[in-house]
Amino acid sequence: MKTNGEKLTEINELIARLGKDVPAEIEAFMKFAQLTEKTNVLNAKNKALINIALAISAQCEWCIALHVKDAVKAGAIKTEIIEAAMQAVLMHGGPALMYMIPVENAIDEFLQ
Repeated sequence: MKTNGEKLTEINELIARLGKDVPAEIEAFMKFAQLTEKTNVLNAKNKALINIALAISAQCEWCIALHVKDAVKAGAIKTEIIEAAMQAVLMHGGPALMYMIPVENAIDEFLQ
């Protein structure tokens, strides 16, 4: 089983490889990501907490690692991360509950 740090490394490696294979598409995606992550009405912590819930609903362990790290960096505490994650469980049910496992693992890894 990979650590969340290893998953983040895989994300960066994927972006780099795709940047060579499909540079226009990756550049457009990264620009879109930067624009949507800018803080306007919602602050960085709230956006990261929303992204955690969405990552659980999408069942993406790499996304969970990325957004838990972002939430911690933005000042989120464990209870805020868990509460945000539970919103996905509320809306997505049992399968989302199982993705609380990688959320808990990411919290343990990044919130030290």
